[in-house]
Amino acid sequence: MPNMRASNDAGSDVSSATDQSVTSEKLERYNLESGDARSVLDGVERLATPTDPDIEMGGVLAHKSTKSSWRDPGPPPDGGIVAWTQVVMVHLVVFNTWGCINSFGVFQTYYVNTLGRPPSDISWVGSMQIFLVFFIGTFSGRATDAGYFHLIFSIGTALQAVGIFATSFASAYWQLFLSQGVCQGLASGLLFCPTLALLSTYFSKKRGIALGIVASGSATGGLVFPAIVEQLLPRIGFPWTVRVIGFIAVGTLMIVNTFMKTRLPPRRAGPLVEWAAFKEVPYVLFSIGMFLMFLGIYFAFYYIGSFGRAVGLSTKDSITLLLIMNGVGIVGRLVPNYAADRWFGPLNTMIPSAAFASVVLFCWIPVQDSTGLTVFSVLYGLFAAGVQSLFPATLSALTTDMGKMGVRMGMVFSIISFASLIGPPIAGALIQQRNGGYLYAQIYAGSVVMCGCLMLVATRIAKVGLKLRERV
Repeated sequence: MPNMRASNDAGSDVSSATDQSVTSEKLERYNLESGDARSVLDGVERLATPTDPDIEMGGVLAHKSTKSSWRDPGPPPDGGIVAWTQVVMVHLVVFNTWGCINSFGVFQTYYVNTLGRPPSDISWVGSMQIFLVFFIGTFSGRATDAGYFHLIFSIGTALQAVGIFATSFASAYWQLFLSQGVCQGLASGLLFCPTLALLSTYFSKKRGIALGIVASGSATGGLVFPAIVEQLLPRIGFPWTVRVIGFIAVGTLMIVNTFMKTRLPPRRAGPLVEWAAFKEVPYVLFSIGMFLMFLGIYFAFYYIGSFGRAVGLSTKDSITLLLIMNGVGIVGRLVPNYAADRWFGPLNTMIPSAAFASVVLFCWIPVQDSTGLTVFSVLYGLFAAGVQSLFPATLSALTTDMGKMGVRMGMVFSIISFASLIGPPIAGALIQQRNGGYLYAQIYAGSVVMCGCLMLVATRIAKVGLKLRERV
């Protein structure tokens, strides 16, 4: 009986296939290829397609077809005009977000001199920016996964414009805190995480170099914005100098919103936080490591100008130190990311970058002259840039489902946002404790970066064990 049933089923399949063939021939014979006839033929073809998993019987192969399969974009293209256009666009986003943040040292020095507030107070403005960039990442990253990229980006652009132009009218500390710290921080959070998550879906093998080019936007912004302040502040004053920065930001962000293109279909369902990620030991260790790292990584960027003034350098020379630190970051972002793509992997490359950044921070302690500070700025700019740029690539390497890239990146961003919020003010408080001396703050920054590096080593061990040649 089972054999007879199988034979009957096979005969039915052959009969169905024959009927479909006859139907198609009749439709073609009478030239009924237009309008309703075409719909009928399509309907016959759909009915003839099995809905069960792939079955091979009697030489007839039936393929399962689902609606979602038609929307599958396939693997990341790893190149092409569209993909590299996204790289250029995200570079401009980083230029306008992290470029401004890395330039805060110029404003730190100016605000301390004009407002008469201690460095720890002023640093809250910059640290609030970084905090909100990362903290908002949880929400903006999930919204990106859900298909609301352009809406989020448009809101971020509007807030960036409001924040910058409101800063140009600010004359009190609380006004600067709200406009530059809160408003621009919110804007940067809505701009940065979504574009970075979107870009990660375009690259796999070349993701490191793509993110390196993108991350160098913080270096180009860190060169352009301090140079604008240095050149225009004495000539046209603070309000119009800030407005020039605002015009540049709004113009470039409008271009970005025009050319950015989402690749993956929206993932409407899913939680805001993927708690299952915290069951993965490498992900947890990496998150802790980045928290420790970001407690100290921005200390030099914020305080190198003030330190230069404290040891007798002119305002111009102090700004030059920040320009050098940001400028060498272009090389510090591109070279490590290229090496990560080509030979080592992002985590393997990030570990020595973090170790050297920590060592250089400790070596800063005895430096008191212009030459020594220039050397420090070059070395720290190189290694800190490697840490900053390899961070997203490493997180991508620890994520297997690219559809969850936005929410996972946003989760880590939110964790390290608190480190970025309290890190610079802690350093400022230590400077006050030392009556303007930087020793305690330098030791603090070097120590937390070194601890973060050790956690990255633990991440690698948890991921691949003690296999030294393993690329990760």
